[in-house]
Amino acid sequence: MYDKLQQLGINIDEKQKILFSSFSDLFIEYNSKVNLISKNDINFLFQKHIFDSLAFNLFYKKYIDETFIKVMDIGTGGGFPSIPISLLYENIEVTALDSINKKINFIKTAADKLNIKNINPICSRAEELPVSMKNSFDVIVSRAMADLRIILEYAIPYLKTGGFFVAYKSQKAEEEICNAKNALLKLNSVVIDRLEYSLPIDEENKRVLLVIKKEKDISSVYPRKNGQIKKNPL
Repeated sequence: MYDKLQQLGINIDEKQKILFSSFSDLFIEYNSKVNLISKNDINFLFQKHIFDSLAFNLFYKKYIDETFIKVMDIGTGGGFPSIPISLLYENIEVTALDSINKKINFIKTAADKLNIKNINPICSRAEELPVSMKNSFDVIVSRAMADLRIILEYAIPYLKTGGFFVAYKSQKAEEEICNAKNALLKLNSVVIDRLEYSLPIDEENKRVLLVIKKEKDISSVYPRKNGQIKKNPL
């Protein structure tokens, strides 16, 4: 199973295999009591969630050369991609953000039981984070959370200028980019890369990481209140 990660340029050692197996077992046990993902998806936990999360490596090996970086995962859900990223990269400090308490509680449980030191779970909406967190992350990721023009406004204000937003998207990404032209302009950001990959499952399941760079500082009015963002996207 783990040999499939070589498609993403990843070779994990025995210690990491044990960690990922322990995480999978814990997730399956917890999900049987608290619904984090669907019962159908639990049968494809590695293929659809862990493998997909670790596609981050396609971005990492191409764009990151620092020894230590700060990453925030907006809308992490049951810990994807935040937990797989924190397990694979000890040099990354991961902030896992979600507004649903039961999901953050699972991440706290996983961090405790698996002794994950480099993850910080926060239960909050992005637009309600302290002002002090703006312009403080090297990379922000988000997986299957919202349309690009919406998630951009949640993410870009918390990026350092010159930082990267990595959005996990389907093959409909180009349509989302087209619709997000105004948001990209107002948030001084540009799509610089599209990293394509396929999930290791039988059906056709192509995915893409959109790599977006914050080129200049932005107005302090962003992000607006949640209602405004959703009702009147940039």
